[in-house]
Amino acid sequence: MARQSQPTILLTRPLAQSQRFADQIGGALISPLMRPEFLSPELPPGDFAAVVLTSETGAEAAGRISASGASVPKQAFCVGNRTAETARAMGFVASSAAGAADDLLAHIVSAAPVGRLLLLRGQDSVGDLEQRLISAGLETVSQIIYRQIAQILTDKAIAVLQGPSPVILPIFSPRSARLLAVELRRVAAIAPIWLAALSAAVAEAFDFPTVFTEIATRPESAAVQAAVDALRGRG
Repeated sequence: MARQSQPTILLTRPLAQSQRFADQIGGALISPLMRPEFLSPELPPGDFAAVVLTSETGAEAAGRISASGASVPKQAFCVGNRTAETARAMGFVASSAAGAADDLLAHIVSAAPVGRLLLLRGQDSVGDLEQRLISAGLETVSQIIYRQIAQILTDKAIAVLQGPSPVILPIFSPRSARLLAVELRRVAAIAPIWLAALSAAVAEAFDFPTVFTEIATRPESAAVQAAVDALRGRG
């Protein structure tokens, strides 16, 4: 039986993250479905022992706020390694939970910080980390410091999705999964979809038929790359 066409990898993360991942996997078609908008809110009054950062974009936004002269604590608890790297580049003394929200919660509880925590997050953050930290006995206040603005697919991405060849979709968040499923229906996509999901929650949020689904073994970029490689092996 003849082998089917080599799949196209389509990345829909914000531009900077998509470009970095494309470099890691040897190239891909990029069509961001979200772009970050950084906010400049007035931070809650009082002293804080540390900030809590749940994304790379959040770390960048926190750095921008700190650079503007706002009083932001320098210690940062970060959800993953990439978030911690970005936070350090922004001048924070950062530690990484090397995982997802549950890992971050455990990491902070284990560190037992003395003083209030400032959770700096996006408008559409998943899960109530603030309340979970409070329930764990850690006084926490949250502040929205950025939002992700939805965008539509590019013409090149639409053309690929309306074609007959398979398309590998690495997806890193439930919101991205929901936005992409809506876009696929809007453009009447007919290409066979091969999904590489960061987690089971991401795969569940992707409400569109797939031919193959690979779920990363860990909620991190390297594991998504491994899922993409596994899908490539089916080509």
